[in-house]
Amino acid sequence: MVLKKKKDIQVAALNVGHQELETLRSFADAEGENLAALLLHCLQLTDGLVQIHCIKQIVPLLEKIDRNQACDPMFQSCLDILGHIYFSVDPKNPLKKVLTSSLNGLPEPFFADAVRSFTCCLQEELKTNNLYSYRRVIDNLASCMENFNLGRTSVINLFKDVLQFLQKVLVEIPEENRKFTGNHIAQTELMHDLLIAIRVSVMLVQKVQEIIQGGLWKSPSSPVWQSMCGLLSIFSKFLRNDDLLQNIQSTSGLAIILLIKTMCDTTEMIADLVNHLILHSVGNSRVPEWFISSCGSLCTEDIPGPALLFLCQGALAMLNWKNGDMGQSGEKLLLDIAGVLFTLSLQLKESSLEMFLSRILVIWTNSALDILESSSLSLKGSLNGNSEIVGKLLEYVYSHWEHPLDAVRHQTKTIFKNLLQMHQCTMERSDCVSDPFFLGLIESLMRLEWHVKGKYTCLSCLVDCVGIENILAVNKMIPSQILEVMGDQSLAPYASDLLETMFKSHRNHLKSRSLYTSWFDEWHETWVSPLLLILREGNLEQTAYIMDYYLPKLLKCSPESLSYMVKILQTSTNINTGSCNSRGSLGALMACLRTARAHGHLQYASHVTWGSLVSSAKIKQGLVHQHCQVRIDALGLLCESHRSTEIVSLEEMQLVQFFILYNLNNQSPGVRQQICSLLKKLFCRIQESSQVLYKLEQSKSQQESVDDSIEKDPSGILQKYQDFMASICNSLFEALFPGSSHATKFSALTILGSIAEIFPDPEGKAQAVFQLSQEINFARVETIMECFSSTFEEVKILAFDLLMKFPKTTVHFQDSLKLQALFRAAVDLSTSTKPYDCVTASYLLRFLIGQEGLLSALAVLFNNPLGPSLSQAGGEEPVAFVERNALMVVKYLLENLEREISQAESSLLQAAALFPMYGRVHCIIGAFQQLSLNNLTLVTEWRSVVAKLILTSYRLSAVVAPVVQSSSPEGLIPMDTDSETASRLQMILNEIQPRDTNDYFNQVKMTKKLNSLDLEDLAAGAPMITTSMEMKGKDGQSCDVTAQAVLVCCWRSMKEVALLLGMLCQLVPLQAVPEAPDELVTVEQVKNIGNYFKQHLLQSRHRGAFELAYTGFVKLTQVLSRCPNECLHRLPEQWLRDVLEEIKSSNPSSKLCATRRSAGIPFYIQALLASEPKKGRMDLLKITMKELISLAVPSSDSQSSVPQVHALNILRALFRDTRLGENIIPYVADGIQAAILGFTSPVWAVRNSSTLLFSSLITRIFGVKRGKDEHSKKNRMTGREFFSRFPALYPFLLKQLELVANTVESDSNEWKLYPNLYLLLLILGRLYPSPMDGTSSALSMAPFIPFIRRCGHSAVYRSREMAARALVPFVMIDQIPNTIRSLLCELPNCTDLCIRQNHVHGMLLQVFHLLQSYSDSKHRANSDFQQELTDITVCIRAKLWLAKRQNPCLVTRAACIDILILLTQCLDQAPKGSQPGLKFLGFCKEVDTIISESELKTGIPHSCAVPGLIQYLQSLTRLVIAAMFTITADPSEKTKDNSIPLVQLLQSNFAEVRLLTLETLLHLVSPVDPKQKTGEERDLLSFLPDVGETLLKMAMEEEHQECFSKVLKILHCMDISKWLPLIECCIHQTPKDFLTWTMGVANASNERNKIQCEALKLASKLVTYHVELHKEGLPLIEMELRQWVQLVSYCCRGELQAETRLAAAEVLVSVTPFFLTNQRLILGLPDTLTLWKCVFILLQSEEQTVRNTAAEVVQAALSQENTCQTTGFAFSLVDASMALDLAVGLLCKLLQEWDQVASGLQFLLEWLLGEDDIRNGTERMLQVEEDLVFDKGEVNIWAETLTQVGHLVKHLSCLCKKSWLSQDLTGLHQLKRKACLQFQHLSQLFKELPPNPEFSKTTDYTRLRIQKERTSACLKMLDILEGKGEKPWATDISLPVVI
Repeated sequence: MVLKKKKDIQVAALNVGHQELETLRSFADAEGENLAALLLHCLQLTDGLVQIHCIKQIVPLLEKIDRNQACDPMFQSCLDILGHIYFSVDPKNPLKKVLTSSLNGLPEPFFADAVRSFTCCLQEELKTNNLYSYRRVIDNLASCMENFNLGRTSVINLFKDVLQFLQKVLVEIPEENRKFTGNHIAQTELMHDLLIAIRVSVMLVQKVQEIIQGGLWKSPSSPVWQSMCGLLSIFSKFLRNDDLLQNIQSTSGLAIILLIKTMCDTTEMIADLVNHLILHSVGNSRVPEWFISSCGSLCTEDIPGPALLFLCQGALAMLNWKNGDMGQSGEKLLLDIAGVLFTLSLQLKESSLEMFLSRILVIWTNSALDILESSSLSLKGSLNGNSEIVGKLLEYVYSHWEHPLDAVRHQTKTIFKNLLQMHQCTMERSDCVSDPFFLGLIESLMRLEWHVKGKYTCLSCLVDCVGIENILAVNKMIPSQILEVMGDQSLAPYASDLLETMFKSHRNHLKSRSLYTSWFDEWHETWVSPLLLILREGNLEQTAYIMDYYLPKLLKCSPESLSYMVKILQTSTNINTGSCNSRGSLGALMACLRTARAHGHLQYASHVTWGSLVSSAKIKQGLVHQHCQVRIDALGLLCESHRSTEIVSLEEMQLVQFFILYNLNNQSPGVRQQICSLLKKLFCRIQESSQVLYKLEQSKSQQESVDDSIEKDPSGILQKYQDFMASICNSLFEALFPGSSHATKFSALTILGSIAEIFPDPEGKAQAVFQLSQEINFARVETIMECFSSTFEEVKILAFDLLMKFPKTTVHFQDSLKLQALFRAAVDLSTSTKPYDCVTASYLLRFLIGQEGLLSALAVLFNNPLGPSLSQAGGEEPVAFVERNALMVVKYLLENLEREISQAESSLLQAAALFPMYGRVHCIIGAFQQLSLNNLTLVTEWRSVVAKLILTSYRLSAVVAPVVQSSSPEGLIPMDTDSETASRLQMILNEIQPRDTNDYFNQVKMTKKLNSLDLEDLAAGAPMITTSMEMKGKDGQSCDVTAQAVLVCCWRSMKEVALLLGMLCQLVPLQAVPEAPDELVTVEQVKNIGNYFKQHLLQSRHRGAFELAYTGFVKLTQVLSRCPNECLHRLPEQWLRDVLEEIKSSNPSSKLCATRRSAGIPFYIQALLASEPKKGRMDLLKITMKELISLAVPSSDSQSSVPQVHALNILRALFRDTRLGENIIPYVADGIQAAILGFTSPVWAVRNSSTLLFSSLITRIFGVKRGKDEHSKKNRMTGREFFSRFPALYPFLLKQLELVANTVESDSNEWKLYPNLYLLLLILGRLYPSPMDGTSSALSMAPFIPFIRRCGHSAVYRSREMAARALVPFVMIDQIPNTIRSLLCELPNCTDLCIRQNHVHGMLLQVFHLLQSYSDSKHRANSDFQQELTDITVCIRAKLWLAKRQNPCLVTRAACIDILILLTQCLDQAPKGSQPGLKFLGFCKEVDTIISESELKTGIPHSCAVPGLIQYLQSLTRLVIAAMFTITADPSEKTKDNSIPLVQLLQSNFAEVRLLTLETLLHLVSPVDPKQKTGEERDLLSFLPDVGETLLKMAMEEEHQECFSKVLKILHCMDISKWLPLIECCIHQTPKDFLTWTMGVANASNERNKIQCEALKLASKLVTYHVELHKEGLPLIEMELRQWVQLVSYCCRGELQAETRLAAAEVLVSVTPFFLTNQRLILGLPDTLTLWKCVFILLQSEEQTVRNTAAEVVQAALSQENTCQTTGFAFSLVDASMALDLAVGLLCKLLQEWDQVASGLQFLLEWLLGEDDIRNGTERMLQVEEDLVFDKGEVNIWAETLTQVGHLVKHLSCLCKKSWLSQDLTGLHQLKRKACLQFQHLSQLFKELPPNPEFSKTTDYTRLRIQKERTSACLKMLDILEGKGEKPWATDISLPVVI
């Protein structure tokens, strides 16, 4: 490892006055050997570090002095000076500690004199009256008492004075604090001083016990006693003062208890007095007078909850609970404190107080453990596991174990752990395993869902306590269950910690009772085997988190398990190859080896070791595996090592080079970052190991023998390093080829940036193994600069950063013309209408600013010689050229911007079309970023530029403001040709209060139908329409403009202005004094900028405008919050109060926007609140929330709803703001109430804002949605936890629910709808029951149940459904059966006269959801479950009339049938032997009766218009299918004829019935795993003999698209030999006709994607069936085969949907052995090559799923007998990049095998040339395109044309060299002539491009370069075939992949 350089320590030197120095000089001896001379020498030094060495010599010098010489006055004077020095040194100065340490060793003869000196000095310190010097005195007092005997003795001597001084300090600081109200900086400093003073007071009382223990001071007249009483009184006031920091209150609570403990005579008295404080009562005459006078108010008056909490903390922390010192009264006090804490836990919900409370409960449990060691039996009874106190502690744990604060969760775990130890202490026997309390906890925790984080921590504590055996006995599958949940990152750390605890406990347990071999196998089977299964088959997130969290812990515990893992995995690497979704055995092997090596369990030391574990071939397969994480793990295996100096072997370097060739182009940003990070680790290893090798090389001459673990040839390794790095750089630069994808560029530039960082140019004589600068030339610099033209800004950033990392000499441009051309290009791009062009311009200008020759080049360009200020500043040193360049560029841009703003003031339309101004501002911001604005030289010039820039920004903003502040900014320009429409839009234009000089805003503009604006040809008839000047572009042509273009111009201009002003405020230092010469921005300018932001945030309507203004405003508020200028510091608070007042006033003249979610107002308030210091009291937040909530709650006296709308919208933004963190949580309950009440408003705007607020609060409470399941428990919480965190919602929700429930059942026929019922049920439905919920909770959920049940009677269907879901969490699991029976009994009988179907439906839904919850619960294993099921079945039988025709309502019939289906499923899953009893009840017979009498059996008399018909038929169909499978499973039931045959369902007139039936059939015939075949489809036709015929008829007649798609899919999945013979008799077609029909369906279904996919698959299966069946009769279907090839080729086209191309890829996989790799060319060469071309096209598809499936074609092709030996990747699944290379190589080999090289070469060379590309590209260049603002051109995401060309060149080169003599050159000559003409045409097109086309015409330039590379490559191949030498075009080839 390389040692890190130690940080230099800065030590301030000691200083004393002139008089002290003269005293020392008078005593110093001539030799300089006495103490005075030593001190004098020390004080004359200026280096503090040297002074430290001098001070350390004082005590050794004094130890040599004889006792008799100690009386010398010199020593007393020196000690006096030492005292002055000690008290003058800053506490943080290391000299203070050195003085303390030295003086602690002072010899005894000098100690008394030293005490006198220090006492005198301390006495002088205590006389200080300056309040701002108090802190220094307090720090000195703390230093004296901190392990300093001399100081401590001095404090004891002045104990009375010290107490009086502290009392004075504690009185004066709060008074001073009140004077600084509003000045947070000053107040924070004073509060910190006050906190330190209180802590010093506590320390003083604690450490000076020998004085206090005497009785003399306890006299009421004693000054010490009076001071103690005074301090007690002061601390009591602090405790109750909520304006102080909570830390001050907390420390005051400690101080109060400490003082009471000190002032009391007996332990019993201490406990009694503290009890009075805690319980808030004084009922005893024994209470002393001093207690009443000092802190009696704490007992007699109401005190806030926090004060009581801090008193409890003080009692637990300051009293001695060990060894029974507190006695019986102490035990009572401990129990009373617990009761108070439990009460406070329900009241205190502020996050900081909750942290205090959890910490105090931990202290309480620790105190309980201390006192239990010697406590009475009664206390043990009060603290055992069954006691009330432990029960409440468990309730607290269950309510807080998922608290959002990490600290609270951590403390909860400690509480639970201590709770278990408390119970152990109360147990009479030592056996924990069989204890009922522990067993009950285990059972309760195991019944919990695994998504509960607290389950893991509590189980971990229980494992530590009772061992793992009981838990494994309850559930042997627990390791697998825990591993399954590790796909959730939030659960993975908890799960891995629990697993670690478990496997360690299990290992120790097994190890202690059995032999090594037997227990090790059992341990592996339990913990390692499930891990390997998950690694092989788990999803990406799951396996990644297991590798990160679990696998390292397992290997650390058992390193020897690695060999077991490798052995298991290696046996199946060729069988389980994995997929894009699973790692397979190879991936699991790579993961295990990578983790082992990274943690030091594996060495890459010798090939023998690696050969025994994994071969290089396997690693190579892993490096190009289709699963991205397998590739990352394989790379990590090569790059990561626990030793940063480990030598990188040659094999590793070769494998890394191989990896880079195929993995730069990765679409996943996460994977790219991992690749770059791992390679950076490898480069660091190379760099650090090279330093070791250099040292070894230098010492090799002296040391003959070298250790075996170190290489013996350092110079050889260093040369390999150098070659390797050069090769890597070459590969990365080649990857920046024309047309390379964004991912490739990102990866290459990032890796190059890492190399530039790790291998910089060495300084001095330092040795470097590699220097990137040596690999850089002008061409490569230009290549990097071309990346500026990328449409992805992150590529521009990486390219610019890389150039900045190069040495200046490397990127120095000498050519003045080149600099001028680049500058022109940048300036032109800065006015482009495409936003990304101005970003390119910015980076170009930033690069040019770094060029020393820019200024002279621009002087020539502008014919403007440099001024004196830019060449040399008044005879001073020459100004740095970067600053000169930046000033020049900014001035030039600013001049142009001012001119363009002047034109925009005349016509904004013209500005938007020709010169949108935001580009100029963006470039100015970029120029400023090149400077260090705090260290400028040309201050005068910059000051004027900045002032001018600010004013110009205001002008630009004023021009564009009317658009973004309009109520409809998106539609300001009417793009209509109808004059009547244009006249109607005049109202919009008048609304925006136009500027007089702005022509555009005074008239309506119209456009022609061709969308080209001609202002001279306006339609007649529209009022106020005048003629305007025609807009001309730079080339004189008319320019188009759209509403979008104008809007983009305006809001982006506002954005850039905001960012510019924000940057100036943040980066430029503020001017505190007006005359300060070096400052750039004045206070007045900052105020104006603030007012600017305020105006636009409060008035802008366009989201883009105010969001970016918010970004700039945040920067300003951050500056103001830290600003020492009080005037500026108070601005945010003043602004906040003003805007709240304006919102509250609801003034009609207010310009605040009440629509668009209040537009920028929430952003404005967010920025102001975010600037408030988080460690303070957050007063602004409290004021704001109080005001907003009062406005948000509906009020009867409000005149307008606008303030309420604003308040709701602002609250929504604040609850969504993560920066406010837990400080916003106390207001969540009020926010919920405001949202629910606001939802009842008659005003739509209020209801809308309330809904948005409610949604944000749901997210804030339950977390961000982590799954698609709306009812998943991941985003829910138990009722206990919810109401514990938000207790105020308990009565509110209950009351609101009661109001709704009381009116939902109206006797009248009128129904009153309650909108807030939806919100009430939505939030209640988010709760769920927990096995941990008991009945003792004060927040019982039982009162909600009757109201929710009654809400189920609502007339609104959705409300009934939500009430049913919401009821489930409120019913305890064991109460569900009784509740279901109660609901069933309430259902009406068929004889009842009045039946309310809404009531019936609501109750049925409640029964359904309760039964579903009960069946899904962990109670299924309970033996009572079947009995409860039997009782429910008996009840449901009595109400089965609801499922029959006797019930006229189809909706309730469907609900009843759904219950029967669920009950049937429960019966099917019941254990064997339990069903006969149920059958005896006749349940199955009743179900059969319902089916036989239903409309599906007898016919449907209803029409589709009948309400609930479709729902009823769907439920009935599901019941029929469920009954059918029940009959199938039980042979005794097969004689029944009541069931409806499946064929009848397929023939139903209702598509919904057919669709459900088809889905059932599809489930039967398609296996769960597509790679595994089941036998069910073989028996389908025998089991259902008429299904085949029915399906074929449906295929011909089905009109419902989804049903038709399902029919085709079922036919494809079925055995084709079983149904194809039925075609002629069923549909009267031959198999050949059916194939033609199927292909026709695929061709005719372009817009019906699913049908097209299924028809294509079915047609392909038919084709392969015919080929297999009629091998000799293929000519008979030759035409059909050709049609099929054309169909497959058509489905591979890029413009089709991804699903179609995916189906084509699947088809190609299935036909590979028949057509692609068959030794016989069944389709002929042209059609076979067409299919291969389809493979190439799909391998370059933009969709990764399509590419992955196409890669399976290559896997299948390489797995055939005739191809498996061609490469080392047979049977392995590779990524698309590698698959493309393998596919081209395989095709070339197949051409030789087919003996078709001549014909094949012709095809391949035509592919290489790209015959249509040049013509299409030229047409695109010539045609005039509409200039779309956000059109990024032809941006490739993945596909890279030149990559495929490179693969073709690589493999064709070998093929051409082998076969050129035998070729027929006629066709090749024609191809060559075509290629030559194309090459000449390209050369001409290049000449026609403008200067710097890579920036100005990027798309065209890139397209031409790609085509030139293709043409050159083709010509080179043709030359090889002709046997000729190199041609000129051959030198132009620079393809990316040529190996």
